[in-house]
Amino acid sequence: MASFQTHSNLQNQNISEETGLGLDEGVSQSKGSNSGSNSQQSSSEELPGSNIMTGEKWNKPSCSMKALTEIHVYSYLVLFAFIGTLMRLVIESLSFYPGAPVNTSVLWANVGGSCLMGFLSEDRELFRAAEPDISDEVWNTQHATRKKTIPLYIGLTTGFCGCLTSFSTFARDLFLAIANDLPVPSGPYQDVSLFGQIVTDTKAPNGGFSFMAIIAILLTEIGLSLAGLFLGAHIAIFAAPWTPSIPFPRLRRVLNFLVVLFAGSCWAALILLVALLRHSHDDISLWAPGIWRGPFLFALVFSPIGCLLRFFLSMKLNGRIPHFPLGTFIVNVGGTVVLGMAYSLQHAALGPSDLGGGSYIGCQILQGVMDGFCGCFTTVSTWVLELSALKRGHAYIYGGLTVIVALSALVIEIGSLQWTQGLTTPICFAE
Repeated sequence: MASFQTHSNLQNQNISEETGLGLDEGVSQSKGSNSGSNSQQSSSEELPGSNIMTGEKWNKPSCSMKALTEIHVYSYLVLFAFIGTLMRLVIESLSFYPGAPVNTSVLWANVGGSCLMGFLSEDRELFRAAEPDISDEVWNTQHATRKKTIPLYIGLTTGFCGCLTSFSTFARDLFLAIANDLPVPSGPYQDVSLFGQIVTDTKAPNGGFSFMAIIAILLTEIGLSLAGLFLGAHIAIFAAPWTPSIPFPRLRRVLNFLVVLFAGSCWAALILLVALLRHSHDDISLWAPGIWRGPFLFALVFSPIGCLLRFFLSMKLNGRIPHFPLGTFIVNVGGTVVLGMAYSLQHAALGPSDLGGGSYIGCQILQGVMDGFCGCFTTVSTWVLELSALKRGHAYIYGGLTVIVALSALVIEIGSLQWTQGLTTPICFAE
């Protein structure tokens, strides 16, 4: 793998999804001297757009220009958080059916987001028009750094790819594999739903089945996500002669304004829908509020919060420890801890009934926290790109610690409930 041109380029750039690729959540992981890591740490304190590069010089923009750029960045993050979350939920629903070759429904969302991340990291054509005054030679050698200041690029990498992929859902599937409780769809296709009651048999012949299940999920999730990353990078190289450049003068005049307006209005509309939409237990049609408010509306409401929080934490923390992206580590582990708490509350009998989650609305809110906030707060596309950019020893330490700490948290949170009182069916999933 190291012999691939793409892998070499990624390592030379020392980039991650929200760092060298988008300058939005931190800094690249240095393989050089301590002075290199110090410069990275200082750069992590600046938001995208805090510097404007012209030719070989960096000019300090005015305060108003910096503030406007920040507003554009936040708006792109919010908008692409909506799109990435919605697409992830749709992919999970479509890939959860009887006879599916893989029972971890988030796999294909993680692979797709990593593939797009690889394409954007290696592409040198889409954003070429953003720097028309520099030579092609300078752009080809510095495109990863110069793309940092483009709000659209940040939205695509941090917003869309980061929210399309979910490390917390991947970690949850790891725990369910250990507990022999991984949902396996069965029955007629029209009766199977990812957001419905799934009857599973938790009795396995012996503990070896759990071990094989967790190894299978680790290999498929991480292996295929890394494969998708390099596939996307190779596609960018192959398609370079035919890849058009985005017309940035018109983009800045029109699209940025529309994104600011659309992102804010959409978030406000979603909150109003969640607050005002009435629920009827008697309505079981496809468009009934109870069918799509919990799995989708609540998730969309919480998704920008997770995306923006990941943006700020990674931007501040990713350069603190050389060879270890602390920001991404904290968001992946922290998001998994929050998911474990929400999952336990949703599957614990909190009221007079035997169903979990307390009230119907409370159960839906917990589902929205897991799919929206945790799904966007954690990311696989950043994680696998950082693994590919780090040296092999550092990558094993970073990747291994992330999985072990996150999985241990779920064993404590969900396992302590499951192996003492048992998990109940959430009230919003009960028929």
